[in-house]
Amino acid sequence: MKKKIAVIGSGFSGLSAAAYLAKAGNEVHVFEKHDQPGGRARQFKTEEGYVFDMGPSWYWMPDIIDNFFTDFGSKTTDFFELISLNPQFEMIFADDKIAVPENLDELKILFEKIEVGAGLQLEKFMKSAKFKYEVGMQDFVNKPCHSWAEFISPKIAKSALKLDLLSNFRNYVAKYFKNEKLRTLMEFPVIFLGASPKNIPALYSLMNYGGYALGTHYPVGGFYQLVLGMKQVAEKQGATFHFSNIVESINTENGSIISLTVNGNILDFDTVVASSDYHHTETLLNKMDRNYSEEYWKNRIFAPSSLIYYLGINQTLPNLKHHTLFFENDLDEHIDCIYEDKKWPEKPLFYVCCPSKTDQGVAPEGKENVFLLMPLATGINDEEAVREKYLAEMMTRLENHLGIRNLMSMIEYKRSYCVQDFISDYNAYGGNAYGLANTLGQTAVLKPKIRNKKIKNLFYTGQLTVPGPGVPPSIISGKIVSNEIINAKN
Repeated sequence: MKKKIAVIGSGFSGLSAAAYLAKAGNEVHVFEKHDQPGGRARQFKTEEGYVFDMGPSWYWMPDIIDNFFTDFGSKTTDFFELISLNPQFEMIFADDKIAVPENLDELKILFEKIEVGAGLQLEKFMKSAKFKYEVGMQDFVNKPCHSWAEFISPKIAKSALKLDLLSNFRNYVAKYFKNEKLRTLMEFPVIFLGASPKNIPALYSLMNYGGYALGTHYPVGGFYQLVLGMKQVAEKQGATFHFSNIVESINTENGSIISLTVNGNILDFDTVVASSDYHHTETLLNKMDRNYSEEYWKNRIFAPSSLIYYLGINQTLPNLKHHTLFFENDLDEHIDCIYEDKKWPEKPLFYVCCPSKTDQGVAPEGKENVFLLMPLATGINDEEAVREKYLAEMMTRLENHLGIRNLMSMIEYKRSYCVQDFISDYNAYGGNAYGLANTLGQTAVLKPKIRNKKIKNLFYTGQLTVPGPGVPPSIISGKIVSNEIINAKN
């Protein structure tokens, strides 16, 4: 039976769910509070001619993104040109820097130069990571996670030991490499998962394969091109998008949704998919209809928020790469400020993206588009004076790296984005930027459920439910929830 379905939010999980549900013949309506699709992956343009992606900038796991388009008889190349970055990124240390080459064989040579025997160890590490990637991204992440029984299969049982589900990522990396810089380089990818490497299962070495082995890419025109491509796919299937439409309440009766209140209007639907923040979605329901209490959310471990600066620089910056990671300070010290102390870091790490090094279309000629990001604890004070203090520190360190002075005087466009902005724009719990941390206690079945336990026709998708944070997992999340609805008996 075909249904009239509402999707709340047009982030990657919402776009994905809308496309699959419309393909199945349902009447799908996507409601988005902003005037454009993408959620955290929105884009904005300035009067000066700069084009800024607001969120994701690491195009990893290209095969997962390819799979989405393949499911609809398309290819990524139908929508945008994808460039493989070389180097993939540069990591800056206090006394050195490492540029990660595009080619894995070249990376092995680099590792060997830094630590004798590390080239062979990297080969072993990546062989194991590839196995985890193939099993994890095929057999693990596509499950709705209603119960652990879903994971009982001969293949998974046979693979259990090789997946390193119970060992932590830090100890796992240390078994392969002694050099601290190499360890940091290998630990870096799991920071996207929102927790310290010592609290992330070693299974997630699959991230190293999905990044370093499969490469770091960039869509010409910015990451927003992926958003536009997915929207076109969904529309081609018949989905309708409604922008500047705020869902104000989810109205229920006898254990079922009967309508949504959108911009003051009552609209009837058979099924609702919430791609919006999970906690916020629950506040649109009566308390008795919610899956989880406020106490539950207070006890979750959230991935970080971020301080972001979008900067237009009025001249070119020689020697700056597309992606640069500033790791001159101690990783654990910064992480403790996020998860333990809940305060601004005294010795922060941060990230710089300069897409104009690859794509001159995102900045005026002879100028640079610069994106600064520093991970932060959720829920902390982020007044403008504090933001500016950290901008000054990041710019000083960028100056030292580039060997130039007075970088602040070169800024002709500046916009900051932090905790309160994530709350106001995305209703993000605590101002989180990446959803729930992928700790062992918040993995798979232990994540918030994709189905409401009391309302039979309400489903949840996105980075606060399975499979977790990140662009590829969010795309998969939309597919998982659409399959649940398509295969439902009622």
